[in-house]
Amino acid sequence: MEFKKPTETIFYQIEKVIKQYRLMAQANLNKLGYKITINQILLMIQIDKNQEISQVELAELLFKDVASITRMTELLVKEKLIERKENKEDRRKKDLKITRKGKKLLDLAIPVISKNREIAQHNMTETEIKTLLNLLNKIIINTSK
Repeated sequence: MEFKKPTETIFYQIEKVIKQYRLMAQANLNKLGYKITINQILLMIQIDKNQEISQVELAELLFKDVASITRMTELLVKEKLIERKENKEDRRKKDLKITRKGKKLLDLAIPVISKNREIAQHNMTETEIKTLLNLLNKIIINTSK
């Protein structure tokens, strides 16, 4: 296989897509008037869906290290968007829960996220989306060996 310039590879395009999507998504999220990042919203969504989720599991789901999750959690607690309490069964663990203020924000943010996804996938058929997901999964499998 011929060595290609980085800008001619699918990996460059994948990175470019992710960065462009995040720029658009963050700009649209900023319109809500809250000072919050896409990653913080994604963290809150995961907590809302599973209150027993650990920070290690959150880190894996969001492709972050545990220290980053801890920092995000601290900020969200400070902003009163989530609560952190000691786990009654294991004092080393912390239970995370969305506050009323956090739930209100999620209720506003989730439609924005849905619209962002719709915009990004405009003019793509279900077949194209499935094909893309299959190809990306092949790359994941190939690089996980």
